[in-house]
Amino acid sequence: MASRPPARPPAPPPARASARAPALKNLADLKQVQRALAETREREAAEAQARAAAERQRAAEKDLFARAIGATEPLRRKVSVPLAPDPPAPIPVQHQLDEQRVLRESLSDEFDVTTLLDVDDAMSFRRPGIGTDVTARLRKGEWSIQAQVDLHGLRSDEAREALGGFIRTAHKKGLRCVRVVHGKGLGSPGKQPVLKTKTQRWLIQKNEVIAFVQAKPAEGGAGALVVLLAPVRR
Repeated sequence: MASRPPARPPAPPPARASARAPALKNLADLKQVQRALAETREREAAEAQARAAAERQRAAEKDLFARAIGATEPLRRKVSVPLAPDPPAPIPVQHQLDEQRVLRESLSDEFDVTTLLDVDDAMSFRRPGIGTDVTARLRKGEWSIQAQVDLHGLRSDEAREALGGFIRTAHKKGLRCVRVVHGKGLGSPGKQPVLKTKTQRWLIQKNEVIAFVQAKPAEGGAGALVVLLAPVRR
């Protein structure tokens, strides 16, 4: 029977690390540690004193400011009120009334036109200096009619204001040839063309009018006038 080999002896346990700090070697090391601790304490105390001094300074400044300005109240918040829109421009009623009054005064119903009208197959008018060729061309329709006003059926005052405003506006627009419908007067008392005669008088008194002729049958005949306006001065 074979013999077993001898057993190995157990390995020694590992050495434990010492948890203790290395011991001070001598008295000089101890004094050095004590000095470091003292310096740390002094530095911390100085920092605490500096913080306390700064806090006292801020408190003193705050108290001084409060005593200087006295008691205060918070500002009230302003309430914004939207402004009302501007009112529309007033209608110049008085200006319109003044223009109507001037128009009534400037256009007379009693103006004598007999010496100013050309007596021919149809009554016509031309300003001094305007040749007969102008009324002839106007009668032939060489100027196209650009606008018209119908006075038929209006009262005398209404017709006068309507005619004056129409001529003034047409001239401002630069129109040259317009038609004025006054009617033939068949519905007037005595079947007299009262408005026709007044219309001729009013037109002659308007400086914008340089000539007029009775309209052609297709354009109103004896119930209308074709009016030539002066050119607008630039």
